[in-house]
Amino acid sequence: MRFIPRAIQPAVLEAARAFPALVVTGPRRAGKTTLLRRLFPRAAYVLLEDPDVQAGARSDPRALLEELRLPALFDEIQNVPELLAYIRTRIDRNPRQMGRWLFTGSQEAPLMRGVAESMAGRAAILQLPPFSLAETDRVSLLHGGYPEVLARPAGRRLWFSSYIQTYLERDVRAVTNVRDLATFRRFLALLASRHGQILNKTDLAAPLGVSIPTVGDWLHVLEITGQVILAPPYFENFGKRLIKSPKVYLGDSGLACYLLGITSQAELDRSPFLGVLFEGFVAAEILKSQVSQGRRKELYHFRDQQGLEVDFLFPSGQGGLWMVECKASKTVQPSMAGSLASLRRSIGDHAPVRSSVVHRPSTTAPPTRALAPGIEALDVRAFVDDLNGRSGRSPNAGVRRSRKPK
Repeated sequence: MRFIPRAIQPAVLEAARAFPALVVTGPRRAGKTTLLRRLFPRAAYVLLEDPDVQAGARSDPRALLEELRLPALFDEIQNVPELLAYIRTRIDRNPRQMGRWLFTGSQEAPLMRGVAESMAGRAAILQLPPFSLAETDRVSLLHGGYPEVLARPAGRRLWFSSYIQTYLERDVRAVTNVRDLATFRRFLALLASRHGQILNKTDLAAPLGVSIPTVGDWLHVLEITGQVILAPPYFENFGKRLIKSPKVYLGDSGLACYLLGITSQAELDRSPFLGVLFEGFVAAEILKSQVSQGRRKELYHFRDQQGLEVDFLFPSGQGGLWMVECKASKTVQPSMAGSLASLRRSIGDHAPVRSSVVHRPSTTAPPTRALAPGIEALDVRAFVDDLNGRSGRSPNAGVRRSRKPK
């Protein structure tokens, strides 16, 4: 597959001009190394997953660094985090030299601890998720966004099988002491069957015969390695009694489909999981757009104890709020706007609100925009374009300030 430009590229180049070091994190095989080698073709390359390189870096780090020509790219730096202290010393000798030290890492939390301790103020930190629909039309609900799956869709089952095995053997064991990897793999499959549901740790622990704290630890592992999305409840009360647990999604729809045994588009279209898989796909696109624009991840869900539910709420800029209801149908109807309309009335004048029903695109139906007063319908491609400022509209275009009912 030819190189596909990534949305984060301008931020990477800007960071390399402003900081001595640059760290790009994200899930394994998301394209971090490909991106940095493309943007910095003259950088010396050090693969820290190679056992011989690891041994040399640990036994004589100064020799390794002195032999390198700069700039240098250290791939999977979390494998030898002690190198960062030696690199910090070299940065401090020449603090005005920017973009000389480049790093990738697949384990966000452990890596960030090392960066915080050794590289504070010296390194820019960016995240690279798998491909977004904004970056390539090859991204789909069935295949997800991992580059190698998009390059060879016919081999997706073998790729995901190998990916899970590699993930278990390397990332999971490196982050935590999981003694029974087979049970952890069953946990992944069970979690896929709870995709899009309110997180219930007891419900996950019982079938596996493990404790609730163990499930909590495993979820933490999945979150810090970029494999799950936890959408917490929206923090504003609006005078309602709210459900206070997060919703859980696998971060890549292709991986979720694989774990659910969905192997074709026809199976996906018939699957009872279609709705929640599409919901998770939209959640991932929202977070990818926030990361690519250098914003922090903010994604919430809303559910009260009376049953009013809206899939997602997130900041839309300038103090605004964007509410999204996801529908896997290709046919939109005004009744789909009911929950959005109800929550808009409850919000009142708290914030400017944009409300959208996001649905799967149709190749035959004309595009529908206005669905109900103050509520629009967007197919997922148009929604992603709006998220990334590609539609020619400002991020708050179409936003109306909710009014309290008279």
